[in-house]
Amino acid sequence: MDGCPDAPGRGPRPGRRDSDRNSATVWSLWAIAVLLVVFGAVLALGQAVVIRHRAAGGADLAALAAADHWAEGGAAACARAEELAAAQGARLVRCAIVGDTSEVTAAVGRGPFAAEVGARAGPAGPAGPVPAAAAPGVPYAAPSARPGPVAVPDGSVDAGGRIQADDPGPMTPGR
Repeated sequence: MDGCPDAPGRGPRPGRRDSDRNSATVWSLWAIAVLLVVFGAVLALGQAVVIRHRAAGGADLAALAAADHWAEGGAAACARAEELAAAQGARLVRCAIVGDTSEVTAAVGRGPFAAEVGARAGPAGPAGPVPAAAAPGVPYAAPSARPGPVAVPDGSVDAGGRIQADDPGPMTPGR
């Protein structure tokens, strides 16, 4: 036992540096704490993304339901939208029927993890073929009951709502 410098009851040998003794434990604890904070932040971000997607899905489906029932009146259409939003785990914050178009806002979550998303649905309007007489470079606006872009399957509408000349028409099965 006399030859062991760290024997119980004896202090460290003179000249030996023990200042960094157990420092690996301290560094390990700090590393674990940092990893836990990063892991918590990633989980919180994931939760926020899930809530945002749930709100968007609820708003989209509620808007489609309201647009589908617009002919029954605004109150009936909004009641149907509220039922569908609740079935999706969202609550309807706002519902308005303007003509045959519905505009809804749905919310999901509470506190710091709350998301509120708006959606609009209605008929796309008549989409016709591009007239052959249209000169290149001259914008052609599709005939529509209301202004704005017309949705086509391949996304060939520019920001001004003009249909591109190579528009293949409506989407067909198998395409």
